[in-house]
Amino acid sequence: MSTAAAPSAGVSAQTRSAAATEAAEQAVAKLIEEGVPGALAAKDPSLWGPDAEAEAAVRLGWLDAPAVSRLLLGELAQLAERARHDGLDHIVLAGMGGSSLAPEVITRTAGVALTVLDTTDPHQVARALGDRLDRTLLVVSSKSGSTIETDSHRRIYEEALHDLGLGPDELARRFVVVTDPGSPLEETARKAGYHVVLADPNVGGRYSALTAFGLVPSALAGADVAALLDQADAVAPSLSQADDGNPGLVLGAALGGFDLAGHDKAVIADYGSGMSGFGDWAEQLLAESTGKQGRGILPVVVESQDSPGFSPGPDSHLIALGAPALGDSQRPADTVVTGPLGAQFLVWEYATAVAGRLIGIDPFDQPNVQESKDNTARLLAEAGDGPLPTGDPAFTDGVVEVHADPERLRGATDLAGVLDSVIWSLPSGGYLAIMAYLDRIGDQDAARLRTALAARTTHPVTFGWGPRFLHSTGQYHKGGPQSGAFLQITGAIERDVRVPGTAYSLGRLQLAQALGDLGALRSRGRPAVRLHLRNRTAGLRQLLAAASAGAPGADGTIAGGTAAGGTGVGGTGTGGTAVGGAGAGAEAGDLVTGEATAGGTE
Repeated sequence: MSTAAAPSAGVSAQTRSAAATEAAEQAVAKLIEEGVPGALAAKDPSLWGPDAEAEAAVRLGWLDAPAVSRLLLGELAQLAERARHDGLDHIVLAGMGGSSLAPEVITRTAGVALTVLDTTDPHQVARALGDRLDRTLLVVSSKSGSTIETDSHRRIYEEALHDLGLGPDELARRFVVVTDPGSPLEETARKAGYHVVLADPNVGGRYSALTAFGLVPSALAGADVAALLDQADAVAPSLSQADDGNPGLVLGAALGGFDLAGHDKAVIADYGSGMSGFGDWAEQLLAESTGKQGRGILPVVVESQDSPGFSPGPDSHLIALGAPALGDSQRPADTVVTGPLGAQFLVWEYATAVAGRLIGIDPFDQPNVQESKDNTARLLAEAGDGPLPTGDPAFTDGVVEVHADPERLRGATDLAGVLDSVIWSLPSGGYLAIMAYLDRIGDQDAARLRTALAARTTHPVTFGWGPRFLHSTGQYHKGGPQSGAFLQITGAIERDVRVPGTAYSLGRLQLAQALGDLGALRSRGRPAVRLHLRNRTAGLRQLLAAASAGAPGADGTIAGGTAAGGTGVGGTGTGGTAVGGAGAGAEAGDLVTGEATAGGTE
């Protein structure tokens, strides 16, 4: 088997399968011939075509981040010392997408605690509110300054901390804000007296791991962010090399070249890399950067190299984070990437930009993300004080309502039949996306659905927590190849949380986000089923049982093809650091209500 390798500063990007190596070598030769490494090092915005030039001209600051971000280190040390002096040892991050995914990877890898709120699920937010509120420092992180989820978290914490009896000066010391210069959030924060860290406006959110968005919350939580910058600095010089000593060039060539050869599903498994949750960060980078104009690379993050879905296929690109042994036929990989976290951030950002050029898209815009946001705002406005338009279920099985066009259900009358109908709806080259608008800590068993359903089909199966995935794979769902089938899960609200100064609660906002995205998918003619759990615990138990009980076809296979490796309903819940402390809502004043919403309406 031929192998192309590019070791530099502890980072290696290697193609191991013959097919991936051939595609990568052809792409590397093309990129070098066209002068791409030198042009990218010089920040040439014309690399992605005339339509992308204006956006690219203000989105290449990430290339300088390892050096520029060193200017933040003194300020971060002072902020961390101030937090220690004030006894604030519970660091909570309110942020979405690029504002939360990189800090989560950094802190989990470093083994330091950071509570991440990238959700509108009221149960998850109430739990965080009830955990050491008197010792909480909230980092509010939003590039645009208008992210509705993050704005809601800020409002909720402001009222909760005010209700503790904190005066204006004390309250101000409980907030650190990271945003772009001139954003609405900067203005709000400065009026309130909050400490503001301005980020580089020439870096897009998903490329911001080594900027203030990645470093501020991580440093406050106790991670060694200077070491991350050292790692990125060490590999940076190699990224201007026009040869296979450039790991970003080789990885980008593998991603883009193999995509053009028909292998457009990047299945990512960790082989002991030591980078906890890196796949989730790479998922956003790849999906949101490339999934547009009907093209793109679909990242499929699997639980381990032994999980269903990590096996050779006609459209799969198996990527190992870490180093499986050469010749290990039981653990195949087309591409292997190794190296320290800080360096990998920079290499993957570079590779994604290179892959975007090969595929022929602008890797710096996200044209379809706004659609679901607009749908959410419209639903909330049109409903006013009334119920949101959930519609009537096609039928109810146990505690699970099934909301779908009856024609899509193929006569199904129970959950097992519904899941079969969704899997059978997948076209050649298609994928199944599971989208759970639930509590990713309290309802973490929902993540086991990916393993269960992936064991029943040869098609890729992805899993995302809503609304978190809207800032990630949501772009690919709507802008990428229209070959997906979608299984959305919503759940009853037992304890809602008011959003001060607005007309909605978190539970209402979460449901509007789910319905808004569902509408966007259905408007494209995609198969999309919503399962509403009237009782979350019982509903998940029922759903997992149905997912494991697929009906065999006449040839003995399960719906969608034979199982692609793995066993049963394995895996563990993904993402997030569990927050302990008192029961949900403790010390949170009257923000948390005990009103439950059972069924599909509020």
